[in-house]
Amino acid sequence: MSLEGKLVSEINIKCDGDAFHEIIMYKPHYMCNICPDKIQNVDIHEGDLGTIGSVRFWKFTHDGKEMVAKEVIEEIDEEKKLVKKKMIEGDMLEYYESFYLTIHVETKDENNLVTWILEYEKKNVHVPDPHTFMELCINITKDIESYHIK
Repeated sequence: MSLEGKLVSEINIKCDGDAFHEIIMYKPHYMCNICPDKIQNVDIHEGDLGTIGSVRFWKFTHDGKEMVAKEVIEEIDEEKKLVKKKMIEGDMLEYYESFYLTIHVETKDENNLVTWILEYEKKNVHVPDPHTFMELCINITKDIESYHIK
């Protein structure tokens, strides 16, 4: 059994894809107000928001537990509205040797598609695939969508 894995999930959103991307890239602290039951705090520790190499620290709730994560932005493609982040510290790394999160927003007329990609390596065969973390990502997407539709 392989310890490496990849989960991909897509969700259509009714709000503006550019506005969604802007929150993910440049205004992640807004998520504390948009979905406070899921994200309690976002701080920038190094660099500037929306730049490669910038480091963000998150406090969030996952599976009913308060957790923390420190991530570094490794890749940005503004034209494709894509960002790839690597977790470098935090609770998730108790279970995973490596954990990457990619968010891609496709905007075509009225259709806006958000794709979440989780790439990871589990520490052992007993660690589950991060399906519940993917659910958290999808639920955050729905909260951001609802915020923009209001």
